[in-house]
Amino acid sequence: MSQPRPDEFKPPPECPVFEPSWEEFKDPFAFINKIRPIAEKTGICKVRPPPGWQPPFACDVDKLHFVPRIQRLNELEAQTRVKLNFLDQIAKFWDLQGCALKIPHVERKILDLYKLHKLVADEGGFDIVCRDRRWTKIALHMGFAPGKAVGSHLRGHYEKILYPYSLFQSGANLLAQEAASKLMRLEADPELEKCVQKPVQPLENTGSMESMETKEHKLLQDQAQRQSCQTPDACPSARRAKRMKCEAFCVKTEPGEPGESKPNLRRRMGSFVAKQEPEKEIPIPVKQEPAEIKEPVIEVEKTKSRYKKFILPVPPSPQQGKTAPGISTNTIKYKVDLVVCLVCGSGGEEDRLLLCDGCDDSYHTFCLIPPLHDVPKGDWRCPKCLAQECSKPHEAFGFEQAYRDYSLRAFGQMADAFKSDYFNMPVHMVPTELVEKEFWRLVGAIEEDVTVEYGADIASKEFGSGFPIPNGRFKVSPADEKYLQCGWNLNNLAMMNPSVLTHVTADICGMTLPWLYVGMCFSSFCWHIEDHWSYSINYLHWGEPKTWYGAPGFAAEQLEEVMRKLAPELFESQPDLLHQLVTIMNPNTLMAHGVPIYRTNQCAGEFVITFPRAYHSGFNQGFNFAEAVNFCTVDWMPLGRQCVDHYRMLHRYNVFSHDEMVCNMASKADTLDVVLASAVHKDMVAMIREEQQLREKIKKMGVLHCIEAKYDHLQDDERQCAKCKTTCYLSAVTCPCSLGVLVCLHHINDLCSCPVANYTLNFRYTLDDLYPMMTAVKQRAELYDDWASLVTETLEAKLEKKKGLPVFRSLLAESETRLFPDNDLLRRLRLVTQDAEKCASVAQQLLNGKRQTRYRCGSGKSCSQLTVEELSSFVRQLYNLSCSLPQAPKLKELLNRIEDFQQHSEKVLADEVPSVAEIQSLLDVSFDLTWSCPSCPASE
Repeated sequence: MSQPRPDEFKPPPECPVFEPSWEEFKDPFAFINKIRPIAEKTGICKVRPPPGWQPPFACDVDKLHFVPRIQRLNELEAQTRVKLNFLDQIAKFWDLQGCALKIPHVERKILDLYKLHKLVADEGGFDIVCRDRRWTKIALHMGFAPGKAVGSHLRGHYEKILYPYSLFQSGANLLAQEAASKLMRLEADPELEKCVQKPVQPLENTGSMESMETKEHKLLQDQAQRQSCQTPDACPSARRAKRMKCEAFCVKTEPGEPGESKPNLRRRMGSFVAKQEPEKEIPIPVKQEPAEIKEPVIEVEKTKSRYKKFILPVPPSPQQGKTAPGISTNTIKYKVDLVVCLVCGSGGEEDRLLLCDGCDDSYHTFCLIPPLHDVPKGDWRCPKCLAQECSKPHEAFGFEQAYRDYSLRAFGQMADAFKSDYFNMPVHMVPTELVEKEFWRLVGAIEEDVTVEYGADIASKEFGSGFPIPNGRFKVSPADEKYLQCGWNLNNLAMMNPSVLTHVTADICGMTLPWLYVGMCFSSFCWHIEDHWSYSINYLHWGEPKTWYGAPGFAAEQLEEVMRKLAPELFESQPDLLHQLVTIMNPNTLMAHGVPIYRTNQCAGEFVITFPRAYHSGFNQGFNFAEAVNFCTVDWMPLGRQCVDHYRMLHRYNVFSHDEMVCNMASKADTLDVVLASAVHKDMVAMIREEQQLREKIKKMGVLHCIEAKYDHLQDDERQCAKCKTTCYLSAVTCPCSLGVLVCLHHINDLCSCPVANYTLNFRYTLDDLYPMMTAVKQRAELYDDWASLVTETLEAKLEKKKGLPVFRSLLAESETRLFPDNDLLRRLRLVTQDAEKCASVAQQLLNGKRQTRYRCGSGKSCSQLTVEELSSFVRQLYNLSCSLPQAPKLKELLNRIEDFQQHSEKVLADEVPSVAEIQSLLDVSFDLTWSCPSCPASE
């Protein structure tokens, strides 16, 4: 058996899988609450419905259509994206200096320029690594075998590709401000003309002029040639792909070079994206025809020579003649002479003097830091323009939309064709383990660009759910009508009474309304937690499996910390990166840094549940159709408030107002679930305390004007804090100078520059309004709390403090009348009561049957007859019950009589000649007892 490669993906441990019985499956919230202590330790779990639970698929396959997202796999993974971004920066750096980046190969592998750059920086920089001869050490750290002199190759590549970039990053290549200002003064002062070096060649040299014209003509052709070759390369991934083709670092790859024979690995998987990405980059020669030269000639003003030029005079024209009117030859000479190097101040060495295509500044190639050995053939930017261009902020990463609108059937045909072509076998024969390993290989490969599409976040409200719904377009058969109201139908689950989200008034697509997901092989969903740290439940209607990875909620901050540590460059530009759902990281990498990760393969007909603040990600094994929705249970309440505070710190939008939801629940205190009422009361205590402190604070600051505001009548985007984006509900601050602008009470200093006395406190409720609402919720909660305390006391009572069976029955009846939740306490009360009733019934039967004869049954024994040991064990069971039964002492008395009789009979029968009177007395007593005693047959 072959050993796995060191970098081969190792699957994490499996998450729990639950298979509920039909009885457990009846109530989804009771079942989820039951498995929560186990499942929340892994963050995700899988639920297999009982056999036979198969809801019909209600979507119209032909009418459902969508535009998928484009996903380039190696741009998804955080560390790979960092490397690709670095390569883009290096490529831009060289492109602005007229060179094209080609990534070299070392030991038949593409050189990891990012890792090389980081390792050299960690060792102190290029000069120190060279001085201390650490290149062999660098090579070993990069994974190269010792003894092959790889270090010298790495040094050469670093010096040629990365060293100029590192100097640029440090600012060492920029001209000092003093030297620049000195040269500007030199150009502005005519008295200093004599200090400027004169041209080596005289203006009257006609041959030289013709030579220069010829050079310019060729240069324009080169420029047109470059433009024609660069036009199709607008896509970053196409440019990246070309860098992988050639092992040399050069300006362009010429026809016939060995690098051109390499296949474009990034495109071998095929892509369904209509982008121009040429397979080869052989420059197309520009023909020497007038028609071909016209267009570049128009660009003469934009196309500048690489060298210092004799700008004037220009070739004769009918309009101008030999020189421009009013310009003398001396003036012409003077202006040309002022084109000097900004570093050395000399105008000599004209063939080494470069003009910047951005600002027209001039530099000698040998005056640059580091010096240029050759004159660039492409556009060139000076160090100052280079710094300006490279300092522009990067565009935030996100998924593009595809160019095609698919029907479900068409997407399936494309998805199946992609997978079968990729693995060269029928789609259903590809092992899930192979797909998983290949997925994680691809997301970590900078040299391969596999592009897939994912139909994500499709609104079920618009196209219809995969589950049947009442009065829907899908006609349900009588046998399937049970699925319309089933709690596991995702259209019902989010809005069932135990879900807190039923008290959110707005329809939230994706949270209270299901979203649909149409996947293909390798399409993925990135690491994320649900909005407001809620639960989520996903059902795979049909198709190939969906592979999931999850981390428990307690490890959320640890996972975030690891990702920030390993890819800090991404978080610097996008601090809320993990909320964008565009980044994944290999589970093996996270596990190596101590983050607990679990996995599962969700097959068709199975549910996957994610728990509050549990990060999860995954990918699709092939064409499939899934549906998901969010829900929140009572245990989520404190986490929900914590999440809003977290969002405020991140300046992230809320999906709904937590305070508004809590107040909505408090307004229905009389009908509120009592356990929920208890949670709402605790939440309101914290909410009112904070609100009171904030209102007192702004009052002391000078905000005296107050007005009521019906914020629940406004759309969420009309009442967002201008600073932190939180949805305001209880209060907000406004100023007359900024109509429509408001801030929450945390950010009053960020409203405007007006005096605080001009501000207005807008409130939804006064504090006097809030206190009665909290009291009503508290009273409702106390009903349950009082009942729960009494039940606990009753169940745990000992000896003479035990309550009778009627007390247990009354507690059960009260729970049903007041609609108390079916939690562990109630289930325990119900079980104890049922056991007590069974024991009382048996005990009564024994007491009623003790006067019957032993010969009632044809077998010679009474039907209710017990041995002494069985009777003794039953009496002990009665006294161990949590409840006190009146039959227990009577049976205890009966047991004592039986034991006395047994001892007496054994003593009588032990005599050699027992008394007939004593034997008759024993027989008379035995007829009155219902038990089996070995002495009875002997006495008879």
